[in-house]
Order: sequence, then structure tokens, then C-alpha cells
Amino acid sequence: MKMKLYFLKNLFFFLLLLVIFSESSFSQTLPDFKMKMTNGKVFSKADISHKKPTIIIYFAPDCEHCQVLVKQLFQNMNTFKNTDIVMVTFESLNDIAGFEKQYQISKYPNIKVGVETPVFFFKNYYQLEHTPFTALFNKNGKLMVSYKDYTPVGELMKWVKAIEKK
Repeated sequence: MKMKLYFLKNLFFFLLLLVIFSESSFSQTLPDFKMKMTNGKVFSKADISHKKPTIIIYFAPDCEHCQVLVKQLFQNMNTFKNTDIVMVTFESLNDIAGFEKQYQISKYPNIKVGVETPVFFFKNYYQLEHTPFTALFNKNGKLMVSYKDYTPVGELMKWVKAIEKK
């Protein structure tokens, strides 16, 4: 019985360490990325303002979960108006153009949408299997929180407000 309990404790500890290290396997800073936008311009990490928080959203224009996330963001845009929002996809520029038109992205100067270059940079960097993926970085480019699959917008709003107060 003692041996079984000892084994279970060690197994639990090993699994806990595995989860911790697998979740922190990527850098804790804003990655050096590039994306091509529908206007032909390239947007990169160098174009990010260091005076505001930054949200990176890795999405697919036809992803239902991504569309729900975007709708929730737009419903709460007052909270995100002083946040750079970078929406990156692996899909085509034509798909993005339709997405931008459907959601009237041009109304939001703080939102940039583009195709990652090289393709699957974010997928590989963050070891992603699904969309959406959301990462919030503070004004210094330090990762504050990230979400794979589901993004609780209410929680994201609290993080943004806390960063803006600092």
C-alpha cells in the first residue's frame, strides 16, 4: 500500500511538471513575426506600438469559434480601443478580404489583419492544433496570458484593463 501511494505521488508530480513545461515551451515575449495585409503592405513586430498592450489572434476566417471571438471583441471595443490587435491567419488574402469586409475591420484602426509569412509560423511557434489562439502581451512585449481554442473575452478585458493601469 505504501509503495502504491509513493508511486502515485511521484506520477502526479511528474505529470504536473510535464504540464508546466509543455505550457511554457514557447517564448514569453512577442515573437518576431511578419504578415502580408490585403493592401499589399507587410506588418511585423517592428510595427507594434510599445505604448499599448498587444493581442495576437491566430484565426481562420471560416472558423465558427473565431467568428464568435471577433463578435465578442467588437461588442466590447471600448475596452480594446487602446490595444493593438493583430489578427494573423494561414488562409489566403482573398479569404481575409472577405473577412475584413464582413466585419468592417476598416472601422478599427487598431486592428491589423494579414497572412503570416512564412505560412504556419505561429502554428509552429506556439505548437497550435486549433484556432483561435489568443495571446495578450503587455506594453513591453511580455506575454501576460494566452488561450488555446476558447478565449474568455471577459477575462481578456480584465487583463487589458490591468495592463493599462500600470
